[in-house]
Amino acid sequence: MRIALVSAHASPLAVSGGDAGGLNVYVARLAEQLAARGHDVTVHTRRDDPGLPDRVALPGGVVVEHVPAGPPERLPADALAAHTAAFGAHLARAWARARPDVVHAHFWLSGLAAPTGVRPHGTPLVQTFHTLAADPRRRADGEYTEDTEDTEDPGRPERAAAERRLGRTCGRALATATDEADALVTLGVPARRVSVVPCGVDAEHFHPAADTGRTPERRQRHRLLACGPPAPGAGYDLAVRALAEVPDAELLVAGGPPAGAVPDDPEAGRLTALARRAGVADRVRLLGAVAPDDMPALLRSADLVLCTALHEPFGFVPLEAMACAVPVLATDAGAHRDCVADGTTGRLVAPGDPGALADAVRALLAEERLRRQYGRNGRERVLRHHTWARVADAVERVYRLALPEPAPASAPSAPDDRCEGLAHVGVGGRDGLA
Repeated sequence: MRIALVSAHASPLAVSGGDAGGLNVYVARLAEQLAARGHDVTVHTRRDDPGLPDRVALPGGVVVEHVPAGPPERLPADALAAHTAAFGAHLARAWARARPDVVHAHFWLSGLAAPTGVRPHGTPLVQTFHTLAADPRRRADGEYTEDTEDTEDPGRPERAAAERRLGRTCGRALATATDEADALVTLGVPARRVSVVPCGVDAEHFHPAADTGRTPERRQRHRLLACGPPAPGAGYDLAVRALAEVPDAELLVAGGPPAGAVPDDPEAGRLTALARRAGVADRVRLLGAVAPDDMPALLRSADLVLCTALHEPFGFVPLEAMACAVPVLATDAGAHRDCVADGTTGRLVAPGDPGALADAVRALLAEERLRRQYGRNGRERVLRHHTWARVADAVERVYRLALPEPAPASAPSAPDDRCEGLAHVGVGGRDGLA
């Protein structure tokens, strides 16, 4: 198949440059896996630097095309919507020369541009939102995810309306979490056109044999680890409050600005002040950004990995921990439900409840054999369900469902009911190791 991935504001090239968020990683890994299957894959992303070439051919066969749409500079998410018409017009011209078999748009901004590109050519469109401003279960205070693409324009009425329209008009909606799929159905997207394919992890990079010799020195009997930039939706304040009820344990937070800039980071300062008030300042360490090559060892050095986000669209951190055979304690929200098998690879606890989090931490720290079993189960679950190869298999099946089915030569065309009753196509679920 000739596959076009539209990722207007998250370039797969940022993964190698160290400026990557969850969406960049998802698009990059999916593209390379699809190319490895022999597909012709092009990623269309907005030019945000005048020095970028028109096209970049990556070693695995993926081509990244930089689309001229708006000024060639980094722009905040709330300024990008004004340039999606130009983005879409460019796609229509490019696809007139080489029509893709299927187009897969990522995030709502890409969804604004992609229909303009596919409309003249009748190309099937698959839409993945990754986060939904229009989710009817969004918290009243607006805290939904730690991702910048969502927090820069949370709950804007025009975005919510666009998501509803895109979900109802695209050929198929591909959700990365069951929660997202449920929200899409609530918003009026027919369930038979929604597929769930949870995210993946590089199980060769994240592995149980990582050498922990150069990780930060352990200062307490037990180590708890949280990964990701400090942000209001990350829930690290819950982890700090829970730590006050967990003796003989330290909390390390990996992510955010470089280590030297952590003291100047507002959210890091808020967590530090909270740790002082809670009486655990000596047991909380904010490490700042950690090099990707050092993350497997850091994960392996922990007794438990805490994933405390109020909502999580990707689930990369629990999957990385599970790939390293480390048990996970996560909030029962978002992609955590699809990644973590409660009572099998870790535990799920109610979001926003530091007492429940502390109870679960104490219970697991007291059971070393159980933690080891959870770790082994986690690694097995990743290898069965959450490698990027398995994700690409499932996404490829969704693409084939989106393709028009040729009508039989000797019979009139009939309604396409191939997807009737199909809600989930994927690599895992909520019910343990399937």
